[in-house]
Amino acid sequence: MKDTQIKKLITAEGKRQKSVINLIASENYVSKDVLAALGSVLTNKYAEGYPGRRYYGGNEIIDKVETLAIDRALKLFKLKPDAWHVNVQLLSGSPANFALYSALVPIGGKIMGMKLTSGGHLTHGHPLSMTGKLWKPIQFELDPKTEVIDYDAIEKLAIQEKPDIIVAGFTAYPRVVDFKKFRSIADKCGALLHIDMSHFAGLVAGGVYPSPFPYADSVMTTTHKSLRGPRQAILFVKKDERGFDKKLDKMVIPGLFGGPHENNIAGVAIALKEADTPAFKKYAKQVIKNAQTLAKELQRLGWKIVSGGTDSHLILMDTFSSNGVTGSDASKKLEKAGIIVNMNTVPGDTRSVMDPSGIRLGTCAETTIGKKEKDMIKIAQKMDKVLRGK
Repeated sequence: MKDTQIKKLITAEGKRQKSVINLIASENYVSKDVLAALGSVLTNKYAEGYPGRRYYGGNEIIDKVETLAIDRALKLFKLKPDAWHVNVQLLSGSPANFALYSALVPIGGKIMGMKLTSGGHLTHGHPLSMTGKLWKPIQFELDPKTEVIDYDAIEKLAIQEKPDIIVAGFTAYPRVVDFKKFRSIADKCGALLHIDMSHFAGLVAGGVYPSPFPYADSVMTTTHKSLRGPRQAILFVKKDERGFDKKLDKMVIPGLFGGPHENNIAGVAIALKEADTPAFKKYAKQVIKNAQTLAKELQRLGWKIVSGGTDSHLILMDTFSSNGVTGSDASKKLEKAGIIVNMNTVPGDTRSVMDPSGIRLGTCAETTIGKKEKDMIKIAQKMDKVLRGK
């Protein structure tokens, strides 16, 4: 690389990544093959449109790349091509959700999703997000006592508000979501059901987390978290007389985007193939084992774990109520000790989002580099010493 400044920074970042314990729940480490695709000549090609329907010429090979990614997405999640449509051109999760709502929900319609402090995402209708400005947000919270989803309360709210779409999914909720119950609620109030499986898609692929597809009208996932792929997103919509497939594609291009990033799409295709292996299934199981071990050890050491544990890769730790340490301080102290986490609100949090009451932990990245349960115990003990100033 001739640009020595950027080369030094890339080298430094590589060293940083290898020197820390990475507990960021939304991060992972891609394979060398995925990295090779990201830095390939595919980045040179402009491919506005879809396979067989491009605005530019010279896309014969690009069409095959994108089609392969679509086929592999269907195969990985065991979906029939005549029942589900896939769009792999979404640049990340937030614009993917925005594209889905734009395609299927009229402006001013109601989006019902989990409140940010309960574990939902900004794009699930938060007032500061465009999804809470262009559409009317209906937000539900967790049960304050159990810190898990209260489906009866959600049903009551949904019937009262009659949202156009219900979003089931999370960015900081550690438990399994009951998609069947969400489907029942959506049917009772006449809403579409959209599943944001960005965090747990790799666990679904690995067979250790329930699949949302039997119950959803649409599904979105990013590919860089538990799927261990590049930073990109995929949208799945049902194929039926409602024409969601045509509405979605038209909204993505020309509605919101231009030329897709085909080097990223190639990286996604590789990651999807890697996830469709026995080795990845073994990995997904270990991710959950590691998360549950880490949560149990932190609890044993006296730290509050939201909802009392985890069913996934994700742990929400209330550091403030446990020991008076804010999420911001906890994150800074841990980073100085080489443990990387992110500060996070907890259910019912009254503190600022920039200095909340907790931190979010995840085990995908550390599991990728071979960590097991015994390592999680050591990590928990190190975290405890750092946070208590021992």
